[in-house]
Amino acid sequence: MRCAVVARLSEYRSCSRLPSFQALIDATEKNGVLSPPAGTYAGPVTIEQPITIDGRGEVTIDAGGKGSVIFLDTDGSTLKGLRLTNSGESHNDIDSGVQVRGNFNVIKDNVIDNCLFGVDLQQSESNIVRRNKISSKPFDLGIRGDAIRLWYSFNNKITSNTIRNSRDMVVWYSKDNLIARNDARGGRYSLHFMYSQHNVVEENRYTDNTVGIFLMYSDDVVVRNNSITRAVGPTGVALGMKETSNVTIEGNQLLYNAVGLSLDVSPYQPDTTNLISNNLIAFNNIGVDFLNDWPGNTFTANQFKSNITQVAVSDGASVNRNSWDGNYWDDYEGFDLDQNGIGDTPYELYSYADRIWMDVPAAQFFKGSPMLETLDFLERLAPFSEPEMVLRDAAPITTPPEPL
Repeated sequence: MRCAVVARLSEYRSCSRLPSFQALIDATEKNGVLSPPAGTYAGPVTIEQPITIDGRGEVTIDAGGKGSVIFLDTDGSTLKGLRLTNSGESHNDIDSGVQVRGNFNVIKDNVIDNCLFGVDLQQSESNIVRRNKISSKPFDLGIRGDAIRLWYSFNNKITSNTIRNSRDMVVWYSKDNLIARNDARGGRYSLHFMYSQHNVVEENRYTDNTVGIFLMYSDDVVVRNNSITRAVGPTGVALGMKETSNVTIEGNQLLYNAVGLSLDVSPYQPDTTNLISNNLIAFNNIGVDFLNDWPGNTFTANQFKSNITQVAVSDGASVNRNSWDGNYWDDYEGFDLDQNGIGDTPYELYSYADRIWMDVPAAQFFKGSPMLETLDFLERLAPFSEPEMVLRDAAPITTPPEPL
């Protein structure tokens, strides 16, 4: 403990000897450009009028372990080419690399490291957060801060950021945002929506996180052309939905996850549909996991390949109240004698002994074990009980569709 206190005191003294970046900001006129000499400067700083700060990749602002490095309380500013480091550690105060409380700001090409939160936007509209490299403090996963956080924030563009070892990226009570071409690894939720509508998520790469994308109570979201891989562990899900409606999920790759796609009471709103098309769902423990027998999802032109279990559903139910049409199943056992690309017989998925682990959560421990696999083999060979149909695809395709 004494060593930690001495280290913090030494850090504080070192930062106190740094030149003040706030003084440079205060000396910059409205709408002016600040491009200071290369070096390390002391923060935290507050910006209350529109200016452009260009660090050219040579300027570091060190908050000295106190507060947010930059508090941006204005419209129309640009922060670029800076290294922002050493924020405070308060979750209550959302100590960040940049806290944004304004509109039409641009935060681009910065390195944000050793900051609890990365970029926090609250009630902020039409901002651009682009090509930043963001990482949190070296804490346990659950007590790190979020890499990027949107709260009641609309029409923002979050693009081409590289995120490592932060906690989550969260979009809460926010709509009409674009989240595109980001790369996130080593976190908990790559992207977590709560009560957020009309957002577009496309061409992101999410790898080695506990959860890829999770949509909760968030309608009219487009999730397109993303790659989500290696979301593993007991809670590993590539893409999940809870009480979420009118979602379009297309052209995504969900590979090597505990669960590829998880659905819980979705779609939730009456007379709505979720469209799930042209996705590659492969090499997962479970391809699609329905937590209940809920209708309203349309699956078409998806590829199901090498999943240990293609589709699972709890409580002895089936998922035939959803639409399954024209998907590719690598375990389809029919033929295409007329060579029209569509199987001559439907694809039908039945549950045998695997019904045990679907209905008894504790039995999932034995999933894939020799005992359960032997029991499943015998059940298929000479059924001693009526197998239950999980789903029926009336027109399975026999050749995988071309990617979008």
